Amino acid sequence: MRWKTGRRSENVEDRRGGGAGRYDLGGGGGMRMPVGRRTAVGGGLGLLIVVVLGLLFGIDPALLVGVIDQSADHGQPVPVSRSPVSTAAPGREDELADFVSVVLADTEDTWRAIFAAGNASYREPRLVLFSDRVSSACGFTDAAVGPFYCPADEKVYIDLAFYDELKHRFQAPGDFAQAYVIAHEVGHHVQNLLGISDQVARAQRSASRAEANRLSVMLELQADCLAGVWANHAERARNILEQGDIREGLNAAAQIGDDRMQRRARGFVVPDSFTHGSSEQRVRWFRQGLQNGNLDDCNTFEAGSL
Repeated sequence: MRWKTGRRSENVEDRRGGGAGRYDLGGGGGMRMPVGRRTAVGGGLGLLIVVVLGLLFGIDPALLVGVIDQSADHGQPVPVSRSPVSTAAPGREDELADFVSVVLADTEDTWRAIFAAGNASYREPRLVLFSDRVSSACGFTDAAVGPFYCPADEKVYIDLAFYDELKHRFQAPGDFAQAYVIAHEVGHHVQNLLGISDQVARAQRSASRAEANRLSVMLELQADCLAGVWANHAERARNILEQGDIREGLNAAAQIGDDRMQRRARGFVVPDSFTHGSSEQRVRWFRQGLQNGNLDDCNTFEAGSL
């Protein structure tokens, strides 16, 4: 991935080492890999999401009906059962921090342009680098949950040690795999700005556990698709992709599917407990956004199938 000459974001806060950042990027933020619940959205919730997207992006809502039906998670982190201690050398971690800043800046440029095309303003999220554990508006969180987004403070949180885990434990190496993780969390921020996250959270509160999990899967798969939309626009505007990058991103999406995560952890799979989607689903929705670059193609809530 071509990133070293990219712009650095001002929206990064380094809280590694208990506060005194080793890599001063100047911002505040947070990032996490959410787990959600899912439930058949349909009806009023699905239509409301369609209308919100249509009004924001200047698309006739009637054209979107039947396109948006699955994406659900509102900032619940996915446990990765790992040691929070990074094995990366300090210099390597600083390079990763620099990389994260560039990818975040690229998502800012991309989503600002997409929102502007719909006569709307994009409010940039903050990104927090931390080590071991962190306090956010969503609570006190251990690094073992992985990267996450907190809608309450509009921040993405990441312990850079997660990238060691992604490479070695989950067999998903590569800088574009790392960029996919950030873009997925920023996708949750986009959902938050569009009001989709709040609608899903309200539906989950009155849903059964199985239905709430289904809603979460819809939200997560939509965030995967939105990550693909970012990559599509960034490649067209700034030519960021190198040979092998797309394979890296798709592999990362596959390796963190609920079925593979559960099989690693327990040796068997319980589909009704999925909160992010299967490997096949995550790959398919990420690929859809990557290939088409259209936000309306990410309507998991009205899709015929996930």
